[in-house]
Amino acid sequence: MVTSPLHLPRIAVYSGTFDPFTLGHEDVVRRAAGLFDELIIAVAVAHHKKTLFSLAERVRQVEQAVQSMAQPERIKVLSFDGLIMDFCGQQQAMAVVRGVRNLTDFDYEAQMAAMNRKLRPSVETVFLLPDAPLQCISSTLVREISKLGGDVSQMVSPAVAAALQAARSAVLKGG
Repeated sequence: MVTSPLHLPRIAVYSGTFDPFTLGHEDVVRRAAGLFDELIIAVAVAHHKKTLFSLAERVRQVEQAVQSMAQPERIKVLSFDGLIMDFCGQQQAMAVVRGVRNLTDFDYEAQMAAMNRKLRPSVETVFLLPDAPLQCISSTLVREISKLGGDVSQMVSPAVAAALQAARSAVLKGG
């Protein structure tokens, strides 16, 4: 990345709880990383949700996935708490990236984009569609399928699939 006083690095933030980080998330990261000089994957603390994986586990899953991507040095993984627009300001981000799988996602994300623009007008929202075969994947469905003993190997990386299996085994053993 070559920067000059005339060219500030184009930094974008892709945020979520990523519980777990799916192949759909990975696809959005690959696409976004090609559009910006730096992509920050912001893993939310998620006070409002009961997550399967701890914040540290979710950050580690994302970091593992990023290492196998082209130019991983252009991607940072950070945790955050609070408003995403405040985090964008702290990171000097010019854009927020959102993955949109369907019209339901778009309706919700369009409302969030409008509110985020009120909070920080200098940050644009960029919507990216995951590759068609990945559009049906959601973290919620992956957790449910895994919990019920289903095969999630076509929806998450091998490392995440192993973590889901370990979590399921711990529940079955009562731990």
